[in-house]
Amino acid sequence: MKKEKLLIISDHALTPSGVGVQSKYLIEGLIKTGKYEIIQLGAAKYHEDMTPQKVSEDFTIIPSVGFGNKDIIRSLLAAESPAAIIIFTDSRFFSYLFEMEDEIHEVCPIIWWHVWDNRPTPRFNEKLYKSVDQINCISDLTYRMCKELNLENVDYIPHSFPKSVFYKLKENEIKNYRKQILQEKEDWFLGVWINRNFRRKRPADVLKSWQIFLENLNQKYCHKKALLIMHTDPLDPDGTDLIEVAKELKITENIRFSQNELGFNEINMLHNISDFCLNISFAEGFGLTTLQSLYTGTPIIVNKTGGLIRQVIDRSNLKLTGIGLNPDVTTISGVLDIPYLNEDYVSVEKVAKSILEMFEKTTQERNTLGNNGIKLVEREFNYTDMINKWDNSIEKTIKRFKENSNRLRMEEI
Repeated sequence: MKKEKLLIISDHALTPSGVGVQSKYLIEGLIKTGKYEIIQLGAAKYHEDMTPQKVSEDFTIIPSVGFGNKDIIRSLLAAESPAAIIIFTDSRFFSYLFEMEDEIHEVCPIIWWHVWDNRPTPRFNEKLYKSVDQINCISDLTYRMCKELNLENVDYIPHSFPKSVFYKLKENEIKNYRKQILQEKEDWFLGVWINRNFRRKRPADVLKSWQIFLENLNQKYCHKKALLIMHTDPLDPDGTDLIEVAKELKITENIRFSQNELGFNEINMLHNISDFCLNISFAEGFGLTTLQSLYTGTPIIVNKTGGLIRQVIDRSNLKLTGIGLNPDVTTISGVLDIPYLNEDYVSVEKVAKSILEMFEKTTQERNTLGNNGIKLVEREFNYTDMINKWDNSIEKTIKRFKENSNRLRMEEI
């Protein structure tokens, strides 16, 4: 059977970014079907060598400065004749591609793995949506907004991870890792925050919330035996000086910054040893970090915005996987190419209260939330399902494109 050749444009699959990691697992899963050969235009990475990288027999990465341009796409269309192009990241990086969609459609269809952070429904995106042949929505909210625009070829295919990457460790392993990493603080209440240090993730507000929680903990229980691990660069040039913020809040003894790049095994371990995972971003299209926690059976505390809503409650049975916080204030922001987008803010006082609530839960209660999370990901964020849905989506899109192309050519004749 001849393999279909796919051109995927996204973050480089061998980088640790969320988009990069998900593109890696998508590509690996599609290749395992035995039906596809994949060329990736690998962006979001500095390339010392611009030579194409042959990762495997069916997977080649072409280094790219940025997310490509018209000339590169024209060259690849001519040289490779892909059966489909799959784009995966912020639409603003693909403005050139939408401008040349008529040229691309002379060769193949365009599939977009798409997420939109929040309401209002982005009607200004309609031209972009109608420029592609298939939209696969990463979040349920994105899917519902696309359907509100009466778009036809839209499916819901959320992110997921193979079970071998994030999973619950045995109790004795968790205990040993806690002792190894926390040492004299191994019995302390432990939270984890894994995000980029920049404004949307509200890292300084996370520290403020933690300070208020510690004060409440001390007032009620006469101790501050709690530690928050923030896996981030505390001095990110695009973010806040979190070290100075922690000093100002006088919580340095209760904060640990983890800034070295970690592998999946280490991230899995970090989730496993934690009592909860926190995300209070004011906009979060999906939320990969909290999804990782759900795989490990670790409860989450999240702002109920964007894709996080679907993670904190199992809609099939209404069981909770953690604590979901209703936003206190919603503002509308915008720039020229995105004229309106809601930003949902939850107060630091409410966050602190939720952390104390999680602290006061028994081990059994936290385990119940964690088990609910494991069951949720098995059903809704299942890796095998993700690959099967993508396989079906690619097949039907290519078939539909060929049928429509033949019809158009006959009409032209």
